[in-house]
Amino acid sequence: MNPGTAALARGLDVLWALADPAAPDGLGVVALTERVGGDKSQLSRTLATLEERGFVERNRETLAYRLGWRLFGLAARVAESRLVTEAPPVLRGLVRELGESAHLSVRQGNQVLTLVSESPESTLHAPGRVGGLTPIASTSAGRVLAFDLDEAELESLGLATHADAIGSARSLGYAVVREEFEPGLVAAAAPVHDGAGRVVAAVNVSAPRFRFDDRLDEAAHRVVEAAGMLSAAIGGTNT
Repeated sequence: MNPGTAALARGLDVLWALADPAAPDGLGVVALTERVGGDKSQLSRTLATLEERGFVERNRETLAYRLGWRLFGLAARVAESRLVTEAPPVLRGLVRELGESAHLSVRQGNQVLTLVSESPESTLHAPGRVGGLTPIASTSAGRVLAFDLDEAELESLGLATHADAIGSARSLGYAVVREEFEPGLVAAAAPVHDGAGRVVAAVNVSAPRFRFDDRLDEAAHRVVEAAGMLSAAIGGTNT
């Protein structure tokens, strides 16, 4: 193995070792050397390069290394790309079963961005405009996407007054909204989780109230199942 390839392999081995859930607080150089093998000084140089590039970060008190912000950024991009690829058949399954529109959304600040939307071939449905933005506070998808936010984050986004509604939905594992976003419209949403258990997207179904209200709570459980399928597709699990 040439030196360049060996250095790359060592860096990848380090990242894999730091991803071990059994080491949530990170690993020091000695522990990493035991796991990865090789020379301690070489490993220190590899860690310095990874830290400089943002792929690992070092706790200045414990001196342990953890995965860095840039790696999580890459993972988020991969997850979002895979979600967009995997979502259409899952959403179409919801449309076939429920006869109503289904969508995949992500959070952008205090708004919800629709990434994928599938609708039935009917004259009256609730389409979701791909690329369209809707508020977090009054939508089922928005409340689900706020599940991971703490009180300070909710306040910074102007959502403090909606904390109770978000908390209630969090305890159920899904959100149901009736005519809060738009008169006559009801919706149910469930979270999609990544491998770290974070909410990265929401699956929701929306429809006119007169046609869907009596099925909304039952449909919410089907939406939870669909969100779980997408969580599994990106290496996550619904918690």
